[in-house]
Amino acid sequence: EMESKVSEGGLNVTLTIRLLMHGKEVGSIIGKKGETVKKMREESGARINISEGNCPERIVTITGPTDAIFKAFAMIAYKFEEDITNSMSNSTATSKPPVTLRLVVPASQCGSLIGKGGSKIKEIRESTGAQVQVAGDMLPNSTERAVTISGTPDAIIQCVKQICVVMLESPPKGATIPYRPKPASTPVIFAGGQAYTIQGQYAIPHPDQLTKLHQLAMQQTPFTPLGQTTPAFPVLPLSGKQWSSIVLPLQAIITMSPCICPGLDASPPASTHELTIPNDLIGCIIGRQGTKINEIRQMSGAQIKIANATEGSSERQITITGTPANISLAQYLINARLTSEVTGMGAL
Repeated sequence: EMESKVSEGGLNVTLTIRLLMHGKEVGSIIGKKGETVKKMREESGARINISEGNCPERIVTITGPTDAIFKAFAMIAYKFEEDITNSMSNSTATSKPPVTLRLVVPASQCGSLIGKGGSKIKEIRESTGAQVQVAGDMLPNSTERAVTISGTPDAIIQCVKQICVVMLESPPKGATIPYRPKPASTPVIFAGGQAYTIQGQYAIPHPDQLTKLHQLAMQQTPFTPLGQTTPAFPVLPLSGKQWSSIVLPLQAIITMSPCICPGLDASPPASTHELTIPNDLIGCIIGRQGTKINEIRQMSGAQIKIANATEGSSERQITITGTPANISLAQYLINARLTSEVTGMGAL
């Protein structure tokens, strides 16, 4: 009945459906030398495009008349079922997991898909036998939500047909900002004039261009701890986005062997450094219930004390105590928090 409604009801129009897939799933769809996706394109008549990039997630866009889209979906669902069957032949699992697909749908259409009091989504679940879930939150930096469908390939195909009908009957309202998966960024740290990337528990010397970037940064007169001529962990002049990719994995420094950081004395004497931070930015350093400041203490190994707010003063005093390397790393992390907060507010 649904098929006749789609084709005879004049709904056999061109439609675009976006799918969110993990790298492994994309590999399965592409196949050896692109043979699988080529076959899918030829047999379904749909255009199938796969987003570029070294990302953990990729977007697969399927465009064409509704019947071509259903054929493409059927081929993808059966391919995933085949992958599940093959993976089970080597495992002891007895129950077969369902095929799961994730659609990316403009948030403005999700209301129609859910229906009043969840009536539409309930109807789709009951009539197709597929599980359907609409994510509560929008995907990062977009106005789209993920709709997860799981079940047998046949249930998934019926479910996609019904979703297509809803999407055609309720076009998106306003402009849609499409979701673009972020590339997988490798964390980078700088120590002793050399750039390293973190891989697991190890620091691997990084390609030359980053070492050059580091040398440039060294010329920007970064913070030098007391009693030390070369900064171990320079405060680099980087944008908020670059900061976040560098700062988060710095815990790795704690587990690294000392030879990774040439020029650091095994046990240099403890010293103290004071910073003054505006009151309105202190919250981003402390974090909810002190989570951020505790993280900075743990990662840097320094003691950090934040003075209580004094009446009439718009600033707070932060006292950092530890070895020059501890102090340097603590200030590096504090600066990173401030940089990301300021760029986040759009003040820069």
